[in-house]
Amino acid sequence: MVKLRLTRNGSKGAPFYRIIAVDSKQSRDGKYIEQIGYYNPVKNPAEIKIDAELAKKWLAVGAQPTDTVANLFYKAGIAGVEKTFKKTAKDVKDEAIDAAVDAVVEDEAKSE
Repeated sequence: MVKLRLTRNGSKGAPFYRIIAVDSKQSRDGKYIEQIGYYNPVKNPAEIKIDAELAKKWLAVGAQPTDTVANLFYKAGIAGVEKTFKKTAKDVKDEAIDAAVDAVVEDEAKSE
């Protein structure tokens, strides 16, 4: 399976990432198939450069982008990619609280 993910370059404290197409079994900085673009989070604002044609080609053949790469594609305006949101511990806690409150409200409504 081919994945679209980041590989780290740059020095300590100054990361620079390449967006690559790679076999999912390869290591993070191992051999890759093709470079699609790059992402430089050190600059203000962060610099994102993606070859849209290559990205669309890899998505069309079934390559799976990681959450971070999908978000970068979304920011770059590449069609067919939706922004992904990771759930944080706070989100999970908030959902549990909301469910508990809903259960209490339903119990009170039934008892009336």
